[in-house]
Formats: sequence, C-alpha cells, structure tokens
Amino acid sequence: MRIIGLDIHRVFAEAVALEGATIIHLGRIGMTREHLAAFAATLKKTDHVIVEATGNATALVDILAPHVARVAVANPLQVHLIAKAKTKTDKIDAGVLAKLYAAGFLPEVWVPDEATLARRRQVTRRNQLVKQRVRLKAIVQSILHAHLVPRCPHADIFGIKGRTWLKAQYLPEDEREAITCHLDEYDRLTEAQKGVERDIARAALADDDVKRIMTAPGIDMVVAVGLMAAIGRIDRFDDPDKLVAYFGLNPSVRQSGDGPAYHGRITKRGRSSARHLLVEAAWQAVRVPGPLKAFFERIRARRRNHIAAVAVARKLTVLVWHMLTKGEDYIWARPALMARKMRKLELTAGMPSRRGQRGQSYEYNLPERRRADRAIAEQAEGVYRRMTEGWRRTGLGAGATNEERR
Repeated sequence: MRIIGLDIHRVFAEAVALEGATIIHLGRIGMTREHLAAFAATLKKTDHVIVEATGNATALVDILAPHVARVAVANPLQVHLIAKAKTKTDKIDAGVLAKLYAAGFLPEVWVPDEATLARRRQVTRRNQLVKQRVRLKAIVQSILHAHLVPRCPHADIFGIKGRTWLKAQYLPEDEREAITCHLDEYDRLTEAQKGVERDIARAALADDDVKRIMTAPGIDMVVAVGLMAAIGRIDRFDDPDKLVAYFGLNPSVRQSGDGPAYHGRITKRGRSSARHLLVEAAWQAVRVPGPLKAFFERIRARRRNHIAAVAVARKLTVLVWHMLTKGEDYIWARPALMARKMRKLELTAGMPSRRGQRGQSYEYNLPERRRADRAIAEQAEGVYRRMTEGWRRTGLGAGATNEERR
C-alpha cells in the first residue's frame, strides 16, 4: 500500500509517496481539474491519499476518490501542533501527512455529503449578503458623521422613514449621489438575500430535523439551518460534550501533576459560524420565560452577562444533541409560537399568504392563547428555580455530581 501526501496551494500541490520507510517525490501537480484527473489516472486502487482541509479540498476529493482506496482529509491545525519542524518545505509537509497517516496519528476531519455541502454553501451565501448590507449601512453612517449630520431618529436608516429622513438632510451633491448608489446596491442585495432565504426555507420545510430544532426557544429558521449545516449527521457525535467541543463552547483546561485543574475561557475551536448563531439564539431565549431564562439568571448572579449567555448557548447545544439523537421536540415548546414560526417559514419559502383565512398561527394573535402559552413556559421556569434553590440551600452548586444532587 502506498500513502500519497499532498501539500495543497492555490495553483499547485506538492505530492510525495510513502512506500515502507521510503519517501518518493512525485513532483508538482497543477490545481486544475485536467491536471488532477491526469494525476489520478497514475494512482493505484490500493493507494491512500492524504490532503489537508482547504477551501478546494472537497473538489479534490471528488476527483481522486474513484481512483484510490481512500482519501483522508487532515485537520491542519492539529497536524501543525503534532508536527512542528524547524525545516519546513512543501515536500516535507506532504511527507509529514503521509507519515502521520501511516502511524495512525493523523487527525482527520469529516467530509460532508453533497446535501450538507449544498446547505453550507447556501448558509455562507446568506451570511455574505448580510455582511455586505451591514457594510453599506456603515458607509452611509460614516458619510453622515463626516458632515455633522445627527443620528437618525428611526430604527432602520434604510427603511421607509429612514430614507425620507435621509433626503431631508443637508449633504454635498456628490455625497448625496454616493448615498443613492449605496441605497440601490442595498436594495439589490436585499432581493438577492430574499432569494437565497427562499431556497433555504424550501429545503427546511422538508427537513424534520430543522423543524424539530426550531421548537427550542430562541431558534428560528436561520439558526436551525445553520446548525444542521454545521452538524451534518448527528450520529458523528457520541455524546453532547463532543458536539459542544465541535462548536468551541467547551472551557479550556490547564492541569499538571497532582495540582488542581484550572478552567478558563471557551476554546473557540471549531465552527465559529455555528457558535455565533448559538450565542445569538441564547440572547433571544433568555428574554422569554422558561428554564433557560432561570439558568441564565442563576449564572449571571455569580458571573457576568456575557458569560451567562455563552453558558446558555452551551445548554442549547446539549438540547439540540438530545432532540436530534432521540427524535423528540423540545418538551416545553409553546404550540402557538411554534405555529407562528412554521407559518413564517412557509411564507419565506414563497407559499401563498392566504389572507382572510385563519390558520394555525392565528391563535398567536389571541391574547388569551398567548397567555396560556406563556403559562407553560413560566411553569417550567418555576420548576427549575425550585430545583436549583434546593442546591443552594444544601451547598450543592454547579460543581456537584448528580449523585450528590440526588
């Protein structure tokens, strides 16, 4: 069995082959489909190919996989931690990949299936459009600031009232034309974002896992789809702690010898986009009654607001793991609110509005129905508060074991 190591760059890849204890330099391969296909034709069915995770690694795997026994994708961060060297060349890096794989020490990453890759691309497109729209608002704000224009009194400066207010401000003609161009570009990006969200929503309507995650408080379509794009298959994670670590929400630990273990900030290693979504969802979840709000306030009493919000994000991650693994909805889900979420998802997907007809989401407009929904969440919050109050009376805090708490 040969082990082929590839050190990938933008325009070429350095290739070496490990046969026994001997490394053979195979030369450079152009990073185009034609060059890679020609290289793949020279490989054997028994070969194993090792590459680092890069932006084009998935396309490379698709080209090479039919010609070899296996293509492994290495985690570049962990590889560098294992194989630091004073002498570093592309040939040496490719050889390190091959040797680590031969020794069984290669830290690999999961290669997503095509459906997960498509979902990740859609989520990335939406994030890029959102960032571009935010950037345009910042540019307009900087123009107004440079000409001593006061802060806009309206919430959305690019909304109907905000645009009317903008037209009434004194600005040089060239700056006014620039703002007009930025507004036109903002409108174009808004339409593009709606198109991407429509495609995402249509796929989400047929995905039971996305709808199941949305039953948790603070999680809407954007967060649910973003999490599923990052997770892929939940069976990759044997327990919730592994999913927490995958999102970088686990605390860093320092311990040596017989000394105590010191826990620090979260590692922030893993999929940062999913971690940001979870933190945003946590801030929304703690604004409504429920166990998560009580948990947030309990942590906030000992720590700061932001630390408590991250703790809620970690708790949401654990909830997501259990919901997906067990195939169950959130036990304290609010029916009327969930019906409203689903109707919003349908409208985003482009389904007809059905004006004048009362659907399931209509109940959310009834004050008594919203109060009944809220009473369910308040009951769950009260149960959690009574349980944790018992911990405080007996001196059992967050570090207590389950046996001690029982």
